[in-house]
Amino acid sequence: MDIGKRIRQLRTQNGLTLEELASRTELTKGFLSQLERNLASPSIQTLEDITEALGTTMAKFFAEDTDEQIVFTPEDAFIDERENEIVHWIVPSAQKNRMEPILVEIKPGSSTSVIDPHDGEEFGYVLSGRIFLNRENSKKGYALKKGDNFCISGKEAHWLENKGNQTAAVLWISTPPIF
Repeated sequence: MDIGKRIRQLRTQNGLTLEELASRTELTKGFLSQLERNLASPSIQTLEDITEALGTTMAKFFAEDTDEQIVFTPEDAFIDERENEIVHWIVPSAQKNRMEPILVEIKPGSSTSVIDPHDGEEFGYVLSGRIFLNRENSKKGYALKKGDNFCISGKEAHWLENKGNQTAAVLWISTPPIF
């Protein structure tokens, strides 16, 4: 790791001059300049003082920047073919995020698995076909067709049902992840 480059990067991100960082760390401007140009090496205590002055920790200072994947293609998806539905996990490992999107295809005359009560909310957008949104404590379902959407609390069990004769497809998003 290029320690000098990392110090300079954090210093400039915080809008600090060498003089301001020197004042906060009780180090000299010249010594900090040497550190940033890798002409000197700091002791662990000095580096801890610098990271604290820069508003970070030693762990974060040394953490490797990882390129987070933000674009996903159909090749990234995992497809789970079940008896009544096909679930496309369109964002791999989404359970580590705050929301989890799936694409679910519901076969004619079938239902999705029941989603048990949970803290959070769900959103669904009907891409094709017709579905019924059923809730455990409601006698009637909500009919939705292509282009319709739903937004519900996860406080009671619910599921989607396809009473039609063609496969229905729904983009379904849960926060937090529950699928």
